[in-house]
Amino acid sequence: MPKHKPLKIDGSTGEGGGQIIRTALSLSMLTGTPIEITNIRAGRAKSGLMRQHLMCVQASQQISNATVTGAHLGSMAFTFMPSAIKSGDYHFDIGSAGSTSLVLQTLLPTLLFANTNTQTVSTVTIKGGTHNPLAPTTDFLQQAFVPALGKLGMHVDIECVQAGFAPIGSGMIKATITPFMRRANTLPLQLTKRGELIGIELVASVLNLEYDICKRELASAKVSLVEAGIDKTLITTKSFKLQGIGEGNSCYAQVTHEVSDTQNHKEYHSEVFTLLGEKRSSAEKIGCRLSGLVKRYVFNTDSLVDEYLTDQLLLPLALAGGGEFTARVVSKHAETQAWLIQQFLPVEIKLTVIDEQKTLVQVVC
Repeated sequence: MPKHKPLKIDGSTGEGGGQIIRTALSLSMLTGTPIEITNIRAGRAKSGLMRQHLMCVQASQQISNATVTGAHLGSMAFTFMPSAIKSGDYHFDIGSAGSTSLVLQTLLPTLLFANTNTQTVSTVTIKGGTHNPLAPTTDFLQQAFVPALGKLGMHVDIECVQAGFAPIGSGMIKATITPFMRRANTLPLQLTKRGELIGIELVASVLNLEYDICKRELASAKVSLVEAGIDKTLITTKSFKLQGIGEGNSCYAQVTHEVSDTQNHKEYHSEVFTLLGEKRSSAEKIGCRLSGLVKRYVFNTDSLVDEYLTDQLLLPLALAGGGEFTARVVSKHAETQAWLIQQFLPVEIKLTVIDEQKTLVQVVC
């Protein structure tokens, strides 16, 4: 018998994309709430469950011993009734260049809160795309998302075993997840006041392409940032060759600021901005675009958290006891995420617009 009545979710609500599926699955498993999702991705050019979304359902079914009906490629509706969550060593193959990051995003919250009494570590290995244009890259997870989780006391390690770009995919990531233990007297997360710029690391990589691409991207980005007035001594560069099959190019900028607080101890926050190489764009153009993302964040706002990390922090904050941060952009994606979290959990998510480039996000548990 289910613990709760099934929660009916209209998949076309708000942003209406795959995020509704992923977050609903995570929260269904965490709370034991059966769900029925209809109108899946109804407004998309290709509606219904794509291969990556189906993998999220199947992987969730495996780790929670769930009963599932209606889940198949192209399906516009399915039901999901979870049972007991099991820690363990899991292996999933998306079967396409679909995002490994988004499948992991579905499973991570559940496994963080599984078997917290025994502290049994889980590993999740996922095969598919590691560097996708419409999803967080593995670099973003490693350099931005995992450190943010660490501030909440959540311990996750993510390894890029093999890189995978569209259309071939065949990349692989491995995540090691330690069950979350709530620490006594831990203060809620506070990322509201941006302090001094500590450094900008520019990183470029290639998979089976000319290594010179990396050097040209980095040189272009660095020149653009220095011309904009950023001290060149704060900028470092790094490039490397990825392992895998197929071809691809990725670059990112990791921008680190000090976090202002009243505790007289220094804390830091990093935002990561990523771009993938494009056949019709020169390396110099990609580098210039990357610098543009950095300049927009450094010069146009004093918010600490940028658009994509805003999206991904809401659920961990709701599970870890709350907190607040300043966001440069609260997207429709994030608004939908906030709405859905509040359907499952006794939390309030407040979005207070301060100006065009700053919103105070408060998660109150």
